[in-house]
Amino acid sequence: MDFAFIREYSPLYIEAAKLTMRIAVIGILGAIILGFLCSMIRYYRVPVLQRIIGAYIELSRNTPLLIQLFFLYFGLVKIGIRFSSETCAVIGMIFLGGSYMSEAFRSGIEAVAKIQTEAGLSIGLTKWQVLRYIVLPQAIAISMPAFSANIIFLIKETSVFSAVALADLMYVAKDLIGLYYKTDEALLMLVIAYLIILLPISIVFSLIERKLRYAGMGN
Repeated sequence: MDFAFIREYSPLYIEAAKLTMRIAVIGILGAIILGFLCSMIRYYRVPVLQRIIGAYIELSRNTPLLIQLFFLYFGLVKIGIRFSSETCAVIGMIFLGGSYMSEAFRSGIEAVAKIQTEAGLSIGLTKWQVLRYIVLPQAIAISMPAFSANIIFLIKETSVFSAVALADLMYVAKDLIGLYYKTDEALLMLVIAYLIILLPISIVFSLIERKLRYAGMGN
């Protein structure tokens, strides 16, 4: 193991990790917003839009992110639409993540007993108040395990961004392997970089889930 090589090129991984996390944060936030909107449309059974959202979810969940990125980066150029690598990565993450977040929110909302909604309406609350004060707090608690799993899944999916010439962690690792044939060192730094990113997130969400269980929510 060449530790001198690791010390010399570890700054490249730090910069790549910053880029990876910036895209991940923007993409995950966008996915949460899109997923919430989609779940609301399906929950309230909005005509026409409900079917469009259903088709989007099936398309997104049943096609690899890599194929989606290729379509955005290489396919759209054929019709005159050109995106940068970073923009394609963000759009791809939102497109993929939105469907998973939508299903997570929907499962949480549907797990809330309908009698609670009926009780809220019977005491004079509006539908919006029932959603805000009764349904959503419980739904978020119930869907937290799926929600956290989706976030970790989406961060790991950033490893395919190198396919559209984005200088993320995987791109740096493959570049160093191709230039110097230091496979073990490059992959070791790659694994450590993802562990540094993902392990704290996993621990934080585990603590949040535990607190919600102890508070009596999500049962």
